[in-house]
Amino acid sequence: MTKYFYTALIALLGTVTISAQQFDINADLRARFENRNGYGTLKPDTEKAASFISQRTRLVFDYSFKNIKLRVSPQNVKTWGDVATNSKTDANSALHEAYGEIKMNEKLSFKLGRQEINYDDARIFGNVDWTMQARSHDAFLLKFNPNTKNQIHFGMALNANKETNFYENYAIPQYKSLQYLWYHADFDKLNLSVLALNNGMPYLVGTEEKVDYNQTLGSRLVFKNAVLSIDGAAYLQTGKIADNSVNAAYFSANINYKATTNFNTSVGFEVLSGKDQNDTSTDTKSFNPWYGTNHKFNGYMDYFYVGNHMNTVGLTDVYVNIGYEKNKFSAKLTPHYFASAASIYSAGEKQENYLGTELDITVGYKMYDNVTFDAGFSQMFATSSMEVLKAGNKNAGNNWAFISIKIDPNLFSKKVETKL
Repeated sequence: MTKYFYTALIALLGTVTISAQQFDINADLRARFENRNGYGTLKPDTEKAASFISQRTRLVFDYSFKNIKLRVSPQNVKTWGDVATNSKTDANSALHEAYGEIKMNEKLSFKLGRQEINYDDARIFGNVDWTMQARSHDAFLLKFNPNTKNQIHFGMALNANKETNFYENYAIPQYKSLQYLWYHADFDKLNLSVLALNNGMPYLVGTEEKVDYNQTLGSRLVFKNAVLSIDGAAYLQTGKIADNSVNAAYFSANINYKATTNFNTSVGFEVLSGKDQNDTSTDTKSFNPWYGTNHKFNGYMDYFYVGNHMNTVGLTDVYVNIGYEKNKFSAKLTPHYFASAASIYSAGEKQENYLGTELDITVGYKMYDNVTFDAGFSQMFATSSMEVLKAGNKNAGNNWAFISIKIDPNLFSKKVETKL
């Protein structure tokens, strides 16, 4: 009898499953000093350089249990001195992320809520982590992974300014709705991504809100081995914005070579289409990188596509990277050659397309696993054509410098196993 009892008990214990709840808290504190002396635009003779310190303080709470993942990430973004030392309030706080993700089976899951959207090299979708506030979307994301080599994502969002009982006209300063489909495949040393994005942009006709839709369609291909990587991308934009037809394009290519264990070099170019300044048509011919991490591209002084240079003459950017890494130290030198993709005119006379050369120098030092120092200096050598686009004085110095520290430790991590 005892024998049968122990046999039954062992069989019962064998059916017991153990589920693990995981709870993590991570911090992200960064402070950055900047001296802006012609950053983002040429410096006018009447202006002086600006110096300030900005700071991000972010906490990331992650929880997972069985098929559920939750993330809540509050943050405070400020400039030192923008809140009085005895202030009772601080309006600089917000939720950067607040989403839930449900795994329905091994291949299918969905995520909804405030979330970062990042794809490929972050040219069209990126989290813009260089800015203290970064970027996140209120969105729904459906993810399908048929196997380990293929991914398909479908995302959508619908924006409104507030909750209402009846439709109201609000020309909100961002998209009204968007839908996108992203496919990614890995083929040994090759990987391929395809993106189709549909943007619904609002505008007002009198007091009536209308929404026009424009599309971004394109692909990115990457080849990579131990020492060499080559990538290229092409996107087309069509549809309408504010009842004007859209016809724009983007092309890029990069070759990266790891010369030694410590040195790597790369050369590349980007072309973002633009519109001739003497073109009187209402068509939109300037490519828009929409929600990309634009600080990553076209020079660290952010003269192009960082809240500026939209719907203008476009850009051709040819650049070289020379990087060095050893132990905890890194350094990078990047010269950029900038030219307009379309023609520039001043007083009816066509100007040269060459806009200028920017030189970026950055260094980094990883003091500890969770403490990193970075510093950089950039100089813009602008031309008269840049003055036509940006005003200001091309001979006013036009440089930028920064020093930053990032502290991002794990504050708490707990795994609790539950028998079911």
